[in-house]
Amino acid sequence: MRDNSSATAQVRPVISSPPGSPPVLPARNNAGIWWGLVGVAAFSFTVPLTRLAVGGLSPLFIGSARAVVAAVLAAAALMLTRQRLPRGAQWLRLTVVAGGVVVGFPMLTSFALTAAPASHGAVVIALLPAATATMAVLRGRERPRVGFWIATGAGAVAAVAFALAQPGGFGQLQRTDLLFFGAVLAAAVGYAEGGLLARELGAWQTISWALVLAGPVMVLLVAVSVSQQPPAGTPVQWAAFAYLGVVSMFLGFFAWYHGLAIGPMAQVSQVQLAQPVMSICWAALLLGEQLTSATVAGGLAVVLCAGAAVRVRLNRPPAS
Repeated sequence: MRDNSSATAQVRPVISSPPGSPPVLPARNNAGIWWGLVGVAAFSFTVPLTRLAVGGLSPLFIGSARAVVAAVLAAAALMLTRQRLPRGAQWLRLTVVAGGVVVGFPMLTSFALTAAPASHGAVVIALLPAATATMAVLRGRERPRVGFWIATGAGAVAAVAFALAQPGGFGQLQRTDLLFFGAVLAAAVGYAEGGLLARELGAWQTISWALVLAGPVMVLLVAVSVSQQPPAGTPVQWAAFAYLGVVSMFLGFFAWYHGLAIGPMAQVSQVQLAQPVMSICWAALLLGEQLTSATVAGGLAVVLCAGAAVRVRLNRPPAS
């Protein structure tokens, strides 16, 4: 890998970790949290812009074609910088990342948002931090303190209550809700595995290889979607689609995986609790969905819980 690569293992030394666990990068002035926040800001437009795009483009086309756009950009970046190919089991782990964040989350949310408003879709983002933290603990062998889990649970409850208070929130379990739950699980697995793999391959390299790996399947799905329903969106809908392909599917992961790689992953993941607040604000501005005082109050509760969670430091592992 070239010297100017962003592979985090080559940029600076790592902190000792327990045998069998991945290396943890030293945090510098909460750098992981700030990088995660940049990624969250980029992702916060995903739900409202997907809702906007499905008004004229089929959900199958949006979910697959956005990945193809990102895969073309990823392949170009990998070739121009002459990145080394992943090795051995890294390909299998990239398949897990691709299945979660390239295929699973975009496809499931695209279909769900054909029937649910963007404010309802924010429930997905509200549940993701807790799910990602759980996957990080299981996969990354992180050991958060009890206070972390208390803050995480409070944040998840506040985020769900926040979404429930919005028009279109959960009233009863529907088909779209099952799609959203599936999207949460897919993204949590992809985020956790991608955050670990980014420590070995680099932040943008991880999502780039995952996109390239999933590219052939997504091209096939694009062909199927075009044969079933030729895309015919308005300029605004195509602009929304362009954002989903370039930013939500590609550039946003540069910052997000870099933040997760710096870690601690379970803490950085909680920054995403602010994403439902941002998403519903964008839905109000871009789609005209109602923004009430309950939205402001609920948003503040979510942000405060997120702030409490990211400030709880992980227990340091005993010296080996």
